[in-house]
Amino acid sequence: MKIKNGHVIDPANGIDEIRDICIAAGKIAAASDDNEVIDATGKLVVPGLIDMHVHLREPGRSDKETVETGTLCAARGGFTSVVCMPNTSPVADNTGTIAFIKQRTAHVNVFPTGAITKELKGEELAPIGSLKKAGIVAITDDGHCVQNNDLMRRAVEYAKMFDLPVLDHCQDYNLVADGVVHEGYWSNALGLRGWPATGEDVIVARNILLAELTDWCIHCQHITSARSVQLIREAKQRDVKISAEACPHHFTLTDECVKTYDTNFKMNPPLRTERDRQALLEGLADGTIEIIGSDHAPHCNYEKEVEFDVAPFGITGLETELALSLELVRKKLLTMPALIEKFTTKPATLLRLKKGTLSVGADADVTIIDPDFEWTYDVTQSASKSRNSPFHGWPLRGKALRTIIGGVTKFQ
Repeated sequence: MKIKNGHVIDPANGIDEIRDICIAAGKIAAASDDNEVIDATGKLVVPGLIDMHVHLREPGRSDKETVETGTLCAARGGFTSVVCMPNTSPVADNTGTIAFIKQRTAHVNVFPTGAITKELKGEELAPIGSLKKAGIVAITDDGHCVQNNDLMRRAVEYAKMFDLPVLDHCQDYNLVADGVVHEGYWSNALGLRGWPATGEDVIVARNILLAELTDWCIHCQHITSARSVQLIREAKQRDVKISAEACPHHFTLTDECVKTYDTNFKMNPPLRTERDRQALLEGLADGTIEIIGSDHAPHCNYEKEVEFDVAPFGITGLETELALSLELVRKKLLTMPALIEKFTTKPATLLRLKKGTLSVGADADVTIIDPDFEWTYDVTQSASKSRNSPFHGWPLRGKALRTIIGGVTKFQ
């Protein structure tokens, strides 16, 4: 296969130019004997995109999503690799569950994470060494947060022994309590229980201190607070091994969106203020926030079609993530190579994945993008089993036209 005349952006190799890409035997090659030619004139050709924050719901909740349907969503969104979270049923705190996930039918590369603690209860460490042997790429209690600081310290120390990054959902339960939306004007106006940003900031600060103490990498998932961005920025200036990600819904929407009580705007952490959103954009622009992830969290319709207070947190995101993120380039907050880096080189480096590059000899995972393709997102046409997206009916610009994995087209 040869991809001709595309605008190739490969941040790992500093490439940003019109050139051809050859694929042979599932790898990026210097030449190709294959007669298949793809004309990518006017399109971007980039390393296969990576989403390191996805909930595939299997095992346990295949009514919401399966590995097969979730990875089809990923392929349609331009993603060739996803990292799935361990809050399944049973929890991915044992080698059997990891083996089950790895054996499921998938349209893209699936890299599982393992739980930090058994059953995500925050009380006893999961068998981290065994999980590493089973094939996990990181540990996290995503959806939960270890509240015991000493236990978290030990988890980070064990993770360091096994060369595993630690991913943390930053939430102080005592401060957040039973909040359902950001604590501020709209929580008061709507009579909904408030969720203060401080509940995130406290754990971000804790993680910075533990990363400094243990000299090991802790990654703060789906950051939303202006104060958290500043804390991470200051820690990075001290060379602390701390990193962060942001989600498109958090840097696109604000807490004002919940004024209609639409549960598709209910997410964890919640949408915050315009000030917080601007801080996220600044953090993305200056590199404080290195990675963009979807936090794809599918739920059944009947679960979301209830009172706001009792609806589950979370939205789908794999199919809209790229288009929403391309707005950062159009608004001149990021260059195109800088944006692609947040979907490729940065997550691959953090997770020690041999992905995210178009180097000769690398796996031929390639995404072809039309950054100017105009379309409207119709959630009823989603590949997901679930429909809980706040972006239904949104006019979007930019789309993956072809997703290639190991030299094989998985979506076109």
